[in-house]
Amino acid sequence: MTRITRLETFHNEFVGFVRVTAEDGATGWGQVSTYNADITVQVFHRQVAPWALGADSGDIAGLVRLIERREHKFPGSYRCRALAGLDTALWDLAGKRQGKPVAALLGGRPGPLRAYASSMKRDISPEQEAERLTRLCAEQGFTAAKWRVGAECGEDVDEWPGRTEAIIPHVAKALGDGIDKLVDANSGFSVTRAIAVGRMLEDNGIGHFEEPVPYWELEATQAVSAALSVDVAGGEQDWDMATWKRMIAMRAVDIVQPDVMYMGGMCRTLDVAKLGQAAGLACTPHAANLSLVTMCTMHLLAAIPNAGKYLEFSIEGDDYYPWQRGLFLGDPYAVADGCVRVPEAPGWGVEVNPAWLEKAVYRESSLENWAPSAYAALYLKSALP
Repeated sequence: MTRITRLETFHNEFVGFVRVTAEDGATGWGQVSTYNADITVQVFHRQVAPWALGADSGDIAGLVRLIERREHKFPGSYRCRALAGLDTALWDLAGKRQGKPVAALLGGRPGPLRAYASSMKRDISPEQEAERLTRLCAEQGFTAAKWRVGAECGEDVDEWPGRTEAIIPHVAKALGDGIDKLVDANSGFSVTRAIAVGRMLEDNGIGHFEEPVPYWELEATQAVSAALSVDVAGGEQDWDMATWKRMIAMRAVDIVQPDVMYMGGMCRTLDVAKLGQAAGLACTPHAANLSLVTMCTMHLLAAIPNAGKYLEFSIEGDDYYPWQRGLFLGDPYAVADGCVRVPEAPGWGVEVNPAWLEKAVYRESSLENWAPSAYAALYLKSALP
C-alpha cells in the first residue's frame, strides 16, 4: 500500500484542479466539476480529503466507496463534484505509475475518436447556427453536429416564438444527408410538446433527442421515448445510482449520458456505463466544455464496449467559455477529420498550464499539516489521518 500524503487544489470560480501526491512521490492531476468550483473545493477539503489522506492511492474504487459511505449524510451533487477531483487525480497517478494512458488501464487503447460538433447556444438564429455548423463540418471534418431547441427548463416557452419550428428544418437541410444530426432540449418541453417536436425531428432525419422533458421526471421521459422512433438520450445531470438503475430498468432513455465530473469520477461513471451495457444501451457521455471532463470522457469512450457513436465536443470559444483558455499546454483537443485523439502518454496525457496555476487560488491538505475542522474533530474521528 502506498498512502496518499498530500492533496492540493488550484481553483477559480469556474475550474478547480486537484493534484494528489503519494508517499513514494508519485503525483496525478484531476479536476472537480466546473462551475462554482470555489464552493466545490471547500467541499473537497472538508469532506473528501479527511478520508483520502493516508489511504491507499492504488485502490481508487475502494476509496470512492468508502467516502460515499462515510459521507452518507451528504449524498448530493456537490459531494460527487468534489469526489471527482480525487478520483480523476488517482486515475492519472495510476496511469503514470504504470506508464499507460487511462484508456489502456480500462482495457482500451489510445487513438482517434469520432466527435460531434456540439453547439451550446440558444441566442442564435437558425441562419447563424446553420452557417457555423456547416462551416465547422467542412473545415474540421465533423460528421455529426448538435444544436439546441426549446428553452432550458422552459416549460414549453421557446427561446423566442417559433425558433424551434424554424431551426429544426433549416439546420437539418443545411447540414445535408452526410452529417448525423442531434438536438438538445435541456428539459424544455412538456410530454405533449416534446412528442410533437420529436415528430419534426423524425421528419427531418434527426436521430438523437436529448433531455426532451424535465430530466427529473423519469415517467415523462419514458412516455416521450415510447412514442418516438428517434433515440431519446438523458442522464447528464444525474449522479444518484438508484436513479440511474430506475431510469435504465424502466427504459426511460435509449442512450445514457453520464457526466464524469457530475458523477464523481471515472469509477462511478463506469458503473453507469456497465448498467447501460447490461440493458443494451449505448453510453454517450455529457462533456460540454473543454476542461478535463472531455479528456476523461475520451479515455472512457476508448475503452467501454457500449460506447456511443461519438464524443460530445463543444464548439464554443471565448465568447461563451472564456475560462477555458490556457488550461493546458499544447493543443490536446485538436480536431482532424472530425476526430480527436486519445493521447498515448501516461495518465490523462495532458499537462495543466503552469501559468494558469500561478493565477489560481491555492489550498493544501496534507498528512504533515492536517488540522481538522470542528465538525471533523467532533464527529469524524475515524477520518483523522
